[in-house]
Amino acid sequence: MVGSRRPGVLTALVALLTAVFVGFMIVGGPTGAFVSDVGTVIILVFASSACLVRARARRGRLRAAWAGIGLGSVTYAFGETTWTWIETVRGEAVPFPGLPDIGYLGSTPVLAAALFLVPTPRKSAANRIRGLVDVAMMACSLLLVCWILVLDPLIGASDATALSLGVSLGYPLSGVVLITVVLHMFAVLHRDSPDSGPLTLVGVAMLIVGGCDSAYAYASLSSEYTSGGLMDAGWFLGFAVVFLAARYPGKTVTAATPDVAPGQAEPRAFAMLVPYVAVLAALICCALSYAMTGDVDAFVAWGRSVLILLIVCRQVLTLLENRHLTRHLEARVLERTAELQASEQRFRAMVQRSSESVAVVDADSTIRYQSESVERIFGWPAQMLLGHRLVEIAGRKSGPRIGAAIESVIAGPELFTVIEVPMRHQDGRVRLAEMTITNLLDDPAVNGLVLNTRDVHDAKELQDRLMYEAYHDTLTGMPSRALFRERLVEAIARCDGRDEVAILFLDLDGFKEVNDSLGHAAGDALLVQVAARLRAAVREEDTVARFGGDEFGVIVESLAARADAEAVAGRIAAALEEPFEVGERELHVAVSIGLACAADADDVEQLQRNADLAMYRAKSGGGDRLAAYDPAMLAGLVERLELEADLRVALTRDELALHYQPTVDLRTGEITGFEALVRWYHPTRGMVSPLDFIGTAEATGLIVPLGRWVLTEACRQAVAWGAGTTRRLKMAVNVSVRQFEHGDLAAMVAEVLAETGMPVDQLCLEMTESVLLTDTDENLAQLHRLKDLGVTLAMDDFGTGYSSLAYLRRFPMDTLKIDRSFVDRLGGEHEDEALVSTIVRLGRSLGMTTVAEGIEDSVQLAVLKELRCDYAQGYYLSRPLPAAEAGRVLEEGLATALGEPVASPR
Repeated sequence: MVGSRRPGVLTALVALLTAVFVGFMIVGGPTGAFVSDVGTVIILVFASSACLVRARARRGRLRAAWAGIGLGSVTYAFGETTWTWIETVRGEAVPFPGLPDIGYLGSTPVLAAALFLVPTPRKSAANRIRGLVDVAMMACSLLLVCWILVLDPLIGASDATALSLGVSLGYPLSGVVLITVVLHMFAVLHRDSPDSGPLTLVGVAMLIVGGCDSAYAYASLSSEYTSGGLMDAGWFLGFAVVFLAARYPGKTVTAATPDVAPGQAEPRAFAMLVPYVAVLAALICCALSYAMTGDVDAFVAWGRSVLILLIVCRQVLTLLENRHLTRHLEARVLERTAELQASEQRFRAMVQRSSESVAVVDADSTIRYQSESVERIFGWPAQMLLGHRLVEIAGRKSGPRIGAAIESVIAGPELFTVIEVPMRHQDGRVRLAEMTITNLLDDPAVNGLVLNTRDVHDAKELQDRLMYEAYHDTLTGMPSRALFRERLVEAIARCDGRDEVAILFLDLDGFKEVNDSLGHAAGDALLVQVAARLRAAVREEDTVARFGGDEFGVIVESLAARADAEAVAGRIAAALEEPFEVGERELHVAVSIGLACAADADDVEQLQRNADLAMYRAKSGGGDRLAAYDPAMLAGLVERLELEADLRVALTRDELALHYQPTVDLRTGEITGFEALVRWYHPTRGMVSPLDFIGTAEATGLIVPLGRWVLTEACRQAVAWGAGTTRRLKMAVNVSVRQFEHGDLAAMVAEVLAETGMPVDQLCLEMTESVLLTDTDENLAQLHRLKDLGVTLAMDDFGTGYSSLAYLRRFPMDTLKIDRSFVDRLGGEHEDEALVSTIVRLGRSLGMTTVAEGIEDSVQLAVLKELRCDYAQGYYLSRPLPAAEAGRVLEEGLATALGEPVASPR
């Protein structure tokens, strides 16, 4: 910021000094002359110094303008200093003309040039030419006024020498030049330009100085001027204003600040009127002169002729500019009209082809506009609905709800509400519709309520089905682990004492042998019968759930929960003693049961852990028994801790390896990629199942370094398989929710990609829905960062979690992996096939590819191909293979029901 920080104080100080100076001029005498000479020199020094200092803080033309004003003030100060030296120091009469006149008159061209350098907004060529004509008109007009009022009387009344007369005439002519330049600057100076305010003050100062110069010329020629008079106050005031302008704060200027306000200069009323005001002043002076003298001299006649010619030129230029402006405006109007028409057509096309029905209704629900998309969605022609009240069309159930929703938004502009109501399709079906009602009654373009309605029936059914699947076991129909936990929390909250809740954890003895010997189908049939006997053995108020595999749980809630739980366990054991008929075989299974009471636990997790420990105690004791939790069972955790310790060093000992399961394109049969699966070769335990150590890695946070290792090795292997070929294999790697919680996953992935040279578009990161449900906002941000890298994102085990459609729309997923529990049921009930078909169609509607997991026979494969699923994985196609075997399969192709062996493209 250049200038005083307190402009009001500075203005008051300058006004006070000027008033004191004027007071001395009124007193007059020798003191007045001395004060006039010295005071004017001092104010000139201050004014020129302030201008030069301000110039240093500016740049470009603005710097040159302030430097010119400062130099002009220095030139004027030279004249005033020599005058003071002669008159005050030497005590002599100042000769006229003399050395001071050189300084006074020499300042005019410098000041005029400086004011012409003031930066102005960008102007067209026509504007620049018209500006020059305006300057000529003002100069000619002011010269005529000056001739009539000053120059002609001076010439006629003077008997001075030619030199004296010429110098005398130079002062009013200098005033004409300064006033012309100042008026031009006022006309073109943009109010948003830097220093527009201070430069306006400089212009006012130049008007004062120019007027005083003209008065001095007349007084000098008639020998009426003496130092110390009121005329000197005019010069002092003028340069005091220059000093004030140089110190006055303006717009903050930086290296990036433009000299002028951006944009094309627009003609302003002041700029248009100033030349005509000057012309009017000249004509009035000419008319008054003629009325007083009755004569018109040659100079006035020629001046008027030139002025008329300039006015004609200006009008011609204005006419040409107006014509150009008119053509430009017409072109802009046509262009804008075309844009509006195109925009309207796009909007109409989007509305008519939208998946939503758009309607505009009155406050009483009368339909004034209805998009044609309603016929595609609900079967009703749009014209048939116009003029009818929606609350009547919707029926007795939905009508009142719609009416109440309308009432709720009418209270204020732009209020909106969203409701779900059943709407009848024209074919008689009742469809669930989501309706958004927005109040745009105050919008003049709409003047109504806008209703956006879409059919969410299928999506809602799928969401309800998926929610049921998430909370219920698909094989037995029992509550799942998630629902078991929720009911356990509710039971503990309901009870007055924690000893009123107990739980049983059950694990079938020998079930693995049934699966291994008779197959999964026999195992599933056995589980269904076990579930039926469990339901019959428990009390009606008890909750029995299947956790997965051959594990079950029971919640017992009563005043004597432990005793009742033991009784329930006895009935269960007795019910399972009877043999089960599976096919033509009779199978015998026993059950290991762990019992734990809420009174022995601090929270739900600890209660479940206690039951789990008790169940493992029963299992380790030979099975077919009940074991109640005892704190000593915590010793069993030692083995798990040992497993955790071994896992910590497994990476450094090269005990981990990756197996790769192919992903196959169901349309072509080609291998399009692999899923990397980690395996642990323990030196003493042998092959450790991922089911045994992945959970430990998750719980301890070891999944983070393990996940990075898996990602790095998988990317290196993919790069190796693609070396020297044109293969574009997609490598899928699983990521855990713990990896999202620990550091910046996107940064880690980027580092691995750069380290291995893996093409970013060939990496697919798979994650379960737990990622979407945990710390949603932060995980969403991480997913977007991963998406920005260019990797593919897949939702694994789709359908086993919450599977909210809102999450699918919100999260940037590319692929849905249909869980194997859905694939297992293909080829059986039509309802199961319809569910998979719905998931495939849902993925396609969201622009996502679908991958089916766990294909184990040709029937499942055929059904998936018929349902137009995109890709498939499973043991029927290929089990996970070590890198070397996977490479051979990649070269030789798969021999499956897809056809002859087909190698992946090179």
